[in-house]
Amino acid sequence: MSYKKAKHILPPELLELVQEYVDGECIYIPRKSSNIKEWGSRTSIRTELALRNMKIYKDYQAGYNLEYLSQKYFLSLKSIQRIIRQAKRKGI
Repeated sequence: MSYKKAKHILPPELLELVQEYVDGECIYIPRKSSNIKEWGSRTSIRTELALRNMKIYKDYQAGYNLEYLSQKYFLSLKSIQRIIRQAKRKGI
């Protein structure tokens, strides 16, 4: 999120009205609901995590124990358990 100077983007009348409520403070203006993007939609992180989780589940099926997987993938034991549980539900 970047900051923009209100005096550069708002008409003077609107800026004066906003200043009556918030004078010299930073405020967050949320996106319109029609412009909200899903998490990870701008990067490849969703795909990367899905591939990583698939590898974790394959390693688990190959017989590696949970502690080993936790260390190998630098994740908590609970995270490994959750990933395996989700993979089982999906029937991968």
